[in-house]
Amino acid sequence: MPSLIDRPNDRARLTALLRDFPVVALIGPRQVGKSTLARQIVEARRGPTHFFDLERDADRARLADPMLTLGNARGLVVIDEVQHVPELFRSLRVLADEHEVKRRFLVLGSAAPALLHQSSESLAGRIAYHELHGFRLDELGVTALTKRWLRGGFPRSFLARSDATSYEWRDEFLRTFLERDVPQFGVRIPSATLRRFWLMLTHYHAQTWNSSELARAFGVAHTTVHRYLDVLTETFMLRQLPMWHENISKRQVRAPKIYIRDSGLLHTLLAVHSRAELEAHPKVGASWEGFALDVVLTRLGARDNEAYGWATHTGAELDLLVMRGHTRIGVEFKRTSAPTMTPSMRIALGDLHLDQLYVVHGGTHTFPLHERMKAVPLARVMTDMSTL
Repeated sequence: MPSLIDRPNDRARLTALLRDFPVVALIGPRQVGKSTLARQIVEARRGPTHFFDLERDADRARLADPMLTLGNARGLVVIDEVQHVPELFRSLRVLADEHEVKRRFLVLGSAAPALLHQSSESLAGRIAYHELHGFRLDELGVTALTKRWLRGGFPRSFLARSDATSYEWRDEFLRTFLERDVPQFGVRIPSATLRRFWLMLTHYHAQTWNSSELARAFGVAHTTVHRYLDVLTETFMLRQLPMWHENISKRQVRAPKIYIRDSGLLHTLLAVHSRAELEAHPKVGASWEGFALDVVLTRLGARDNEAYGWATHTGAELDLLVMRGHTRIGVEFKRTSAPTMTPSMRIALGDLHLDQLYVVHGGTHTFPLHERMKAVPLARVMTDMSTL
């Protein structure tokens, strides 16, 4: 395995956005490779470039007067961990409007609320966003599927020399994230409390969120556990999959489904060190579903506002509903080698008027289940599942 995985799709997308927008935001969790990707763009770019890392005291001092420092800059200006100095966005708005100056800004951020709130207020119409997560299966190849599932997508975790080294890196990442990173994002929640909450969430992975149950377990108000949930979501650690509501004669579930975004971090929280331990763990099915969900969302190119779950109080459900325009794609995840059509799938196909329903499974063969339903192995999602 090479020491660095090339990410040509992300690099090409950022390069295209920088041609069209004065400011581009590259967002994603810590340690996922944002700085590495930005430096690759800098190295490939002709003309002057400037790189500021706002976790370094010297660079923060250089930007104490951003108009003075950045006003004279030309070419590409990269500002890493921009959420540490949110007041910069006011200056970027002024600088972005200087159309006669040949200058582009690439800002990197690890916390969605600070970056998105400040930028949306100050840079509306001037900024584009690109979200970077862990290594994707299409970057690694299907031969790396099992390793990617076990270790997750963080570069240092995936590329570690052994499963044990990978686990140690993830364990240290969790500790550092809770003790250092979360307070830097302005969140005043004790690290031990948030870790305990995170551990409890592992048992809700791929299940419907129940704030009342968690609130009782913590002895706090449900609004407090919602705040904990939002902290982990806004720092890209969790995915809240909202539930779709259709105007049908069935009562539908409204609470979102919860997923720990990175399978490797999930396994660390579950104290799973190896493939053998994972296969024997009671959460193996839920872990596989969350991993498969990310693979499918990548294949479909689905944005967060295009992806939903769906369920009724009578038991019918659909793991994933992706909507773009008038196109509706349903996905069910079954960790079996021989999936069959279920009554729940038939109901979802009819009630939701799906154009296509895919059953992503753990086997090796692709085959039809219905006129609008196809079983696709996870290992062949990238080739046998159509994009939107």
